[in-house]
Amino acid sequence: MRDRRTRGGASPRGLGPLLLPLLLLLGRNRADEEVLMNTKLETSDLRWTAHPVDGQEWEELSGFDDEARSVRTVQICTPSSPASYWLRTRWIPRRAATKLLVEIRFTVMECSSMNQRHCKETFNLFYYAADADEATPTHPAWMENPYTKVATIAADHLLRKDGEKRSNLKLLELEVRRGAGLYLAFQSQGACMALLSVRVFYRKCPPVRRAFASFPETVPHSLVEQAQGVCVENAVTPPGEDAQPPTMLCGENGRWVEQPTSSCACRPGYEADDASMRCRACPSGHFKTASGGGGCSPCPANSNTRIPGSAYCPCHQGFDRADSDHPGAACTRPPSAPRLPVSQLNDTTVTLEWSEPLERGGRVDLTYRVLCSICGPAVGLVASCVPCDDSVLFQPPQPELTRRRVVIRGLRPQTRYMFTIQSVNGVSAVSQSEPASVRVNVTTSRDVPPPVTALRGAAATENSLSLEWSAPVLQNQHAVLDYQVRYSRRDGQEAGQWQYVSSRSASVVLTGLQRAAPYQVQVRARSQAGYGSFSATTTFSTLPDGGANPQLVLTAVLISVGILLAVAATTAALLCYRRRRRSRRRSDVSDKPGHYQMGQTMKVYIDPFTYEDPNEAVREFAKEIEASFVKIEEVIGAGEFGEVCRGRLRVPGRKENYVAIKTLKGGYTEKQRRDFLSEASIMGQFQHPNIIHLEGVITTSCPVMILTEFMENGALDSFLRVNDGQFTPIQLVGMLRGIAAGMKYLSDMNFVHRDLAARNILVNSNLVCKVSDFGLSRVLTENSSDPTYTSSLGGKIPIRWTAPEAIAYRKFTSASDAWSYGIVMWEVMSYGERPYWDMSNQDVINAIEQDYRLPPPPECPASLHALMLDCWQKERANRPRFCDVVSALDRLIRNPASLKVTHPEGPSPSQPLLDQRVPPPLSACGSVSEWLHAIKMERYEQSFLQAGLSSLDVVAQLDTEDLLRVGVTLAGHQKKILSSIQTLRVHKLPPPLLY
Repeated sequence: MRDRRTRGGASPRGLGPLLLPLLLLLGRNRADEEVLMNTKLETSDLRWTAHPVDGQEWEELSGFDDEARSVRTVQICTPSSPASYWLRTRWIPRRAATKLLVEIRFTVMECSSMNQRHCKETFNLFYYAADADEATPTHPAWMENPYTKVATIAADHLLRKDGEKRSNLKLLELEVRRGAGLYLAFQSQGACMALLSVRVFYRKCPPVRRAFASFPETVPHSLVEQAQGVCVENAVTPPGEDAQPPTMLCGENGRWVEQPTSSCACRPGYEADDASMRCRACPSGHFKTASGGGGCSPCPANSNTRIPGSAYCPCHQGFDRADSDHPGAACTRPPSAPRLPVSQLNDTTVTLEWSEPLERGGRVDLTYRVLCSICGPAVGLVASCVPCDDSVLFQPPQPELTRRRVVIRGLRPQTRYMFTIQSVNGVSAVSQSEPASVRVNVTTSRDVPPPVTALRGAAATENSLSLEWSAPVLQNQHAVLDYQVRYSRRDGQEAGQWQYVSSRSASVVLTGLQRAAPYQVQVRARSQAGYGSFSATTTFSTLPDGGANPQLVLTAVLISVGILLAVAATTAALLCYRRRRRSRRRSDVSDKPGHYQMGQTMKVYIDPFTYEDPNEAVREFAKEIEASFVKIEEVIGAGEFGEVCRGRLRVPGRKENYVAIKTLKGGYTEKQRRDFLSEASIMGQFQHPNIIHLEGVITTSCPVMILTEFMENGALDSFLRVNDGQFTPIQLVGMLRGIAAGMKYLSDMNFVHRDLAARNILVNSNLVCKVSDFGLSRVLTENSSDPTYTSSLGGKIPIRWTAPEAIAYRKFTSASDAWSYGIVMWEVMSYGERPYWDMSNQDVINAIEQDYRLPPPPECPASLHALMLDCWQKERANRPRFCDVVSALDRLIRNPASLKVTHPEGPSPSQPLLDQRVPPPLSACGSVSEWLHAIKMERYEQSFLQAGLSSLDVVAQLDTEDLLRVGVTLAGHQKKILSSIQTLRVHKLPPPLLY
């Protein structure tokens, strides 16, 4: 190839004056492009290979562009020859790219201005893939095979004499998947043209930081390329999250797709900078306890840190945090000693009272401890003391006292005691110092009575003993207050089992004894100083048959008969009264569970409506909580009676935890208050991991509240709709198993829920499902075209969850709950779809009467739908019990392979009424918007339109990769969309150009 270097001069072929004015600035390399070859940057020979070499080959010229830089160009002009003239570049390594872009800037002369019959205004571009620079002037052969043709290139602007000097710019795409590099080849067959510049490059996504994750440079090999990143420095995946690395999609245009999948967050002690790209350390005097997007906070009171990046602030000297305190809580210290102790001695009983310490240590969980010691005589200035034994009793009992008064009983007379009163709080256990205390010394000086003597029998019968004894003599002018007698059979079954009676005189009659039986008896006296010791054991015996005075026997018999008749009359009257009251309750409250006998070990549910005073049921089953222990943080919903809030419950001595709070709005009536609290009376009787737990109630202040455990994920139906398609079948079965276990517990207690639905199942952060909402009333709305069960306050319950016999005859049993559980199963497997779709309540009733049942949801295991159909048996006796449901689900969990068997796709011929409610296919809709709304995927409407998918014909060709490109990333949504458009694919519509 000839090389003619000129500075603005004419080339021998007559094209020189046209080249330099047309060398335009090609632009600098963009950050998302990797250039493999660029002739515009070459200042020496290109060293390209031409074929043939016959005097009319390609020629290489040198010139300057508009920035006065030297550039190399090649040209050829053979308008009179139809032969092929080839020009091949040097070997170009392609690196990691498989999709290459070739940018060609060129000029072509107009054939009409040269009047040549073989003249052409196009040229061809080829490439040859090779693992190394192996080409020679004769290899590969100069023909289309082994070369691969890329395109025939035509000029958009032709050069004419005295015409506008404009160049052409073409961008061509190559997909090369073999060989480590390639050669480009240009073929001219009668064209008069010039190659001004050739640039070969590929696009890549540059390194980037997003969502606290760093993603490397990525070369796309397809429509989108998924790149894996790592959390940036000082960012971690929060505990409990999946250990999946962050990912982000790189588009074929070299641009990152926004919104990466990343759970990276700044670790404790670090916060996000302003651009949210890096995590910076908390400055001195600040801290951050948990990973996440929150900012650093100043150190709380009595703590500080001088080290940047602290997860907590160490406490100052003398201050601590309790084990139950949050790491970000203020540091506190133990309280000071109790003040002004006062003791009151009453014989062998001491009452201690004291005042609150001056310093509580900055905490509210102040309690007291009283330690008892028995002290002997002092040796020098020190008295020897030992702890009291178990005979000393405290009221209220130890160890944590909240009241500043305690009564101590059981002390010994004439004994010195030392009582140590300690004040403690939550940090006393972790403090290095002993609890602050105050001591009180007490000496009991009065004597207890001496033992009773001369115990003797005055008379005996077949079943009684009359005993007498001598009164003890007391000193200090004290008197005996009373006597305590204890007795038991000396032999036989009751030996050693003492029975006690009291007497104010020195005699007693023991009755109700067995005939001809020996009894052992002891007596002791009590004075103001307390009880004395028991006397020695003395044995007495009752008389055998006929051994008593007949007159005494007759008198005793008459007295006994009179007593028995009085007891029988009283018992009969009491039983009659109880029968009348139970009958009245049953007539007033129709179809209520009430009290049931379930055996000795089974706890039975008690209906609070059977109480004459419903407040008594609240007091019996619900714990009263002080209003000061509750802090409401935000309103999360509204109920029938008032607002539903999230808050914190902090009971002294217990760890703070989140609770859900139902409030009773102001202006309520007493009946509304009773109905509101009845749910607490019901919940308070249940203790099961799959039943919502009642924390307590607040009834002594306004507003009246019910506190339950807080369920982070809310109601099951809305939770499933938000996470459509995100769970495996075994996870869904696990949720159903939890619900069934909770219902089995309720059924065993003879409790009928009556409103079992997914909206009344709550889900916590561990995906544990718990049955809730126990406040349904039992009033049926009559003469209504839309039959529903209505509470006394007007709340309606949709009957599409209700069993047929409950709708028709108000027969609510555990079997009707089993019907409702089948509907819940359908809701779970359809990810929160509305049962019976848009059918009216009357249509649902008619369909069920005609033996129609809900079809299986998409991809529902056949075994689960069979269990649903069992729950929907028309005869309630044929429905499974909840214990059977739990066993069936356990078998499925133990055999996951059984969950892979699903029903064949397509409508069932036995379900014509219900199948018409299934969302229509794509072919049944008139527009993309109408179709997306019909399959409940309207959230993607704007994404489809922005991507140019406005035609149903275009939508019919979409696949999974196309949906990812549009932004449909959820697997469940992809399946639903692809299933709907499957019908049009059968018609083999012509594939349109998507973009």
